[in-house]
Amino acid sequence: MRSRRKFVQNVGLLTLAAHLDPFSLLAGTRSDFVSNRPALKDRKFTSTAVNEAIGVFKKGVSNKEIGWLFENCFPNTLDTTVDFEMIDGKPDTYVITGDIDAMWLRDSCAQVWPYLPMMRNDPHLKSLIEGVIRRQTTFIHLDPYANAFYKDPSKVSEWKESDLTEMKPGVHERKWEIDSLCYPIRLAFGYWKETGDIGPFDNKWKEGIVLTLKTFKEQQRKTDQGPYKFQRRTAWATDGVPLGGYGYPTKPVGLINSMFRPSDDATIFPFLIPSNYFALVSLEQAAEMVSKISGDNALAAECIALSKEIKFALDQFARVMHPQIGEVFAYEVNGFGSFNLMDDANVPSLLSLPYLGVLKNDDETYKNTRKLLLSGFNPFYFKGKAGEGIGGPHAGMDMIWPLSITMRGLTSRDDFEIKKCIELLVNCHAGTGFMHESFHKDDASNFTRKWFAWANTIFGEFLWKVYREKPELFQ
Repeated sequence: MRSRRKFVQNVGLLTLAAHLDPFSLLAGTRSDFVSNRPALKDRKFTSTAVNEAIGVFKKGVSNKEIGWLFENCFPNTLDTTVDFEMIDGKPDTYVITGDIDAMWLRDSCAQVWPYLPMMRNDPHLKSLIEGVIRRQTTFIHLDPYANAFYKDPSKVSEWKESDLTEMKPGVHERKWEIDSLCYPIRLAFGYWKETGDIGPFDNKWKEGIVLTLKTFKEQQRKTDQGPYKFQRRTAWATDGVPLGGYGYPTKPVGLINSMFRPSDDATIFPFLIPSNYFALVSLEQAAEMVSKISGDNALAAECIALSKEIKFALDQFARVMHPQIGEVFAYEVNGFGSFNLMDDANVPSLLSLPYLGVLKNDDETYKNTRKLLLSGFNPFYFKGKAGEGIGGPHAGMDMIWPLSITMRGLTSRDDFEIKKCIELLVNCHAGTGFMHESFHKDDASNFTRKWFAWANTIFGEFLWKVYREKPELFQ
């Protein structure tokens, strides 16, 4: 580990010459790349298709450390976080994030998303992901404003005494985040397109779409504040919502208010732009599904109408002029003219918009925004001896999230940048063989959350994508 950190310190990733092979200096730094996966008998779930992919990747990539990291990280969700069973003859899958025994709607979708293309060769894996969809539908019916849940519907949250909001049994945390209702649609749509299976999309699932639509409309706040508010007794400012739990005011322009970011941190201006773009795409996907699967063209039309309304508002308010860079996307706005220029590592982010299918990565405003986000113009872009990348308030200053480096690679159009992102990620695991929530810009051994399955699995998704599309980048 020491040799790699010294390399980063002495050379500096942003000044690497374009002809330098970043992997050549990593070769031979260690030889004990023994799998860190749990023993086969201790794994929560085994997928033949995922295991085959690991074998193919390790055989095709000569760098042993990268192969080792892929083997450890890509199956981490399946190995350690899933609780799969059949309930009344139907699959049910509860997915924890890692070191927190709760299921986030966002994280659980993101954790299994990379496995979707592998379902065609693994019916058991297909059942597991169907179970995730069914479990998420149950949670949305319990409380569409909540972001995280327990498997035990009678369990009372540890936040029950500190959170001033309507906390129901079975809810772990009730932070309203737009993306919590977008991710289940994204997973459902991806599953349907991959398999053609309509089994999970029964009337209960459709009623979940109705609840989603209702919640989005309530949080447009056209006539009143809506039914949701949240406060927490805490000294941590980003865990509470000001002004009686309703947040700072917004002008009702058609955008959806989100009291929290996907980091679970409170928004400053509640019109969170990447999440509104995500909602736009999710509503279009929901419309196609309810029309073609349920034959409910009226509900589909409602989804499309709201999507168009959001798009019209985004066209008016999402773009602002930066004096040095030009037109960029704001991170948050309020409809009154105020805006926040930054990005957070968590997804949806501005950086992730192409990954979520919002736009192409050659969009001119996105390219300008990317320049801003990956520079000192973004107050949460950190660069040091151990690496560079985007963080956010959640883990504090100078803490880089591997998730942001992975997303940078997944959305890049430049081969050298992609290789640079892989190297940054290889350099940040601090000998553990896994990705973490965040690490200090000057010391990768100073990290948060040693067991964070989303960061592991999406890193595997990135490596697998590069291997399939640009295998020469590993040479």
